[in-house]
Amino acid sequence: MKRNEFRFLERLRVRWAEIDAQKIVFNGHYLMYFDTAVAGYWRALALPYAQSMAQLGGDLYVRKATIEYEASAVYDDVIDVGIRCARVGTSSILFSAAVFRREQLLVGGELVYVFADPGTQRSQPVPTALREVLQSFEVGAPMLEVRTGGWDALGADALPLRRAVFVDEQGVPGDLEADGRDAQATHAVAYNRLGLPIATGRLLEREPGRAQIGRMAVLSGMRGEGVGRRVLDALLAAARTGGCREVVLHAQASALSFYRRAGFVESGAPYEEAGITHIDMARSL
Repeated sequence: MKRNEFRFLERLRVRWAEIDAQKIVFNGHYLMYFDTAVAGYWRALALPYAQSMAQLGGDLYVRKATIEYEASAVYDDVIDVGIRCARVGTSSILFSAAVFRREQLLVGGELVYVFADPGTQRSQPVPTALREVLQSFEVGAPMLEVRTGGWDALGADALPLRRAVFVDEQGVPGDLEADGRDAQATHAVAYNRLGLPIATGRLLEREPGRAQIGRMAVLSGMRGEGVGRRVLDALLAAARTGGCREVVLHAQASALSFYRRAGFVESGAPYEEAGITHIDMARSL
C-alpha cells in the first residue's frame, strides 16, 4: 500500500495511553485508528452517519477485520490513516485501510462491512444511492451541491436545520430564530448526494450596496469539513451578483476564526445576543 493510493487520510497523533510496555502502540489500537478514520471518511462523503443510514433504511455492521503489521508507531508520532472503498458487493463493502508515518507504511488492513436491517441484522442489498456515493468519491467527484434561492424553494429544508442548531442545540428561543424576514432573503442550502440538507445560511439586503449574512447553520456531525464555507461562499457570490459592496454579519464568538479565514474583520466590542457572545464583522466585496 502507498499513501497516494488513498484519497482520504485522517491525521492523528499517538497518545500516551495508546502505547504499551514495549513503548510502541499496542496492536489493538490500530483497529481504533481505522474506526476513527472510517468516521472521518463518512464526513468526507458529506454523509452524517446516523441521518444517512436512517434515510437509506439500514446500517453497516463489521463482518471481518484483518491487519498486517509492518512497523510500529511510538508516542507522539503524527500518523495518517487512509481509508479507501475498494469494492462494493451485493450486500457488503470492502474498505482498504492503512496507517502511515509520512510515507512509511506502518500497518495495512481490510474492513468488511455488511449492510443490514437494524432490527433483524439480516443482510440486504447495498442501496444504489450509497454505492454511487462511494464510487463517485473515489474518482474525485464533488460530494456537495449548494443551491441558492428564495424561501419558497428552500425554506422547507433550511428551517429544520436552523431549529436543530439554534433552538435545540444552542437554546435560542424559537420566536427569536424566526424573525419574519426569511421571505425577503436569499437562502443557500448545501445538499449531499443523498439529497439530505446539511447546512444553510441567508443573505439580507440592509441598504443599497450593503447586505447581511446570517442564520448560518451546519449539522453538528458535518462541522469542520468545509461545508459551512461552501454555503458562505455561495452567499457572498449572491451578494456580488446583487451589486453589494460590503457584507456584514453578527458572528458567534466560537466562529470568529471561521469568518476571519473568509476575509471578515471584527468591528466593535463583543455583546450578548440570545445568551451567546457575538461580535460584528464586515468584509468588502
